Amino acid sequence: MKDATRTVREDIDEATGAITTPIYQTTAYHYPEGEKYRYSREANPTVLELTRKIVELENAEMGVAFSSGMGAISTSALALLKPGNSVLVHRDMFGRSYRFFTDYLKNWGVNVDASNPGSDNIIEKAKSKRYDVIFVENITNPLLRVVDITELSKVAKERGSILIVDATFSTPINQKPLELGADIVVHSASKFLAGHNDVIAGLAAGYGKYLNVIDQMRRTLGTSLDAHAAYLTLRGIKTLKIRMDVINRNAEQIAEFLEGHPKVVKVYYPGLKSHVDYEIARKVLKGFGGVLSFEVNGGQESALKVMKSLKLIIPAQTLGGVNSVISHPATMSHRTLSLEERKIVGITDSLLRLSVGIEDVNDLIEDLDRALGTLY
Repeated sequence: MKDATRTVREDIDEATGAITTPIYQTTAYHYPEGEKYRYSREANPTVLELTRKIVELENAEMGVAFSSGMGAISTSALALLKPGNSVLVHRDMFGRSYRFFTDYLKNWGVNVDASNPGSDNIIEKAKSKRYDVIFVENITNPLLRVVDITELSKVAKERGSILIVDATFSTPINQKPLELGADIVVHSASKFLAGHNDVIAGLAAGYGKYLNVIDQMRRTLGTSLDAHAAYLTLRGIKTLKIRMDVINRNAEQIAEFLEGHPKVVKVYYPGLKSHVDYEIARKVLKGFGGVLSFEVNGGQESALKVMKSLKLIIPAQTLGGVNSVISHPATMSHRTLSLEERKIVGITDSLLRLSVGIEDVNDLIEDLDRALGTLY
């Protein structure tokens, strides 16, 4: 089946014949009949249907659902790493992910190395020694660097490293990292997968030998997904393919518009030929995604003025929904990074991150043009 069919299709409920997955809003199940389902922190029928869906979309052996994207990341890392192990990450990633690895795991006794931005940098770092785990974002947040997962996975296999790819920005529509050689793929399902800014959820999928260990850690830590949130995510995934088709197209047009705007200094979008990773993006992505970043004339004051002058696009610290949202990374998603860390990554005070929705692209362009017109 194609992705458009996979996203929509659901199994018929055996007990009732329901054509959509019921919400099993229960803490426990009758025993011994409930041998498979005992307690909903461990296993819930609605949640397991969601894990089946991500397995199908990612062509994985097993999937696990979590209470958030950070729950997926932290639980996976804690399941696969122990004090004395080593992990490789890159500096230009979501601020909270970076803090988890470089602060918490390092304090826990894990050796953490961080490469500078760029696919070549992390590949060379991965070659320098054996890492137990390599964790990357396939499209980085917020400067949209694209990692060559195909080449990185070859190095990981040669070195015996477990490669985990955060594919939140691409979704399975634009890339399936497991098919490119990754061992595990994780998603903040709150974003494009659920797609409506109304649920917090995380997902992981990959080889069973790893996901079984991660699932046991989830049960222990309690980073389990609620049944209602799982239902909302399943409902959102049904329109994932058609949403991403529109979002990909809208984002490309907006990136091209911004690149030609006199009040915009630079645009970061992998679908632009001017992007440093354009050739890698063409190689490893089926679509360039719905997130772009751009720098405006002036500093933080100018960026915040543009953000607050928008009428249609919403200033908010999220992304991946049907409605377009914009944020200021330096004071929002990446505020936990020091000034020096932001400088290394390339996050300036004039940088804005835009998550493009499914609105009419001309309305979005008019809104941006009007807001940018407030700058001198």
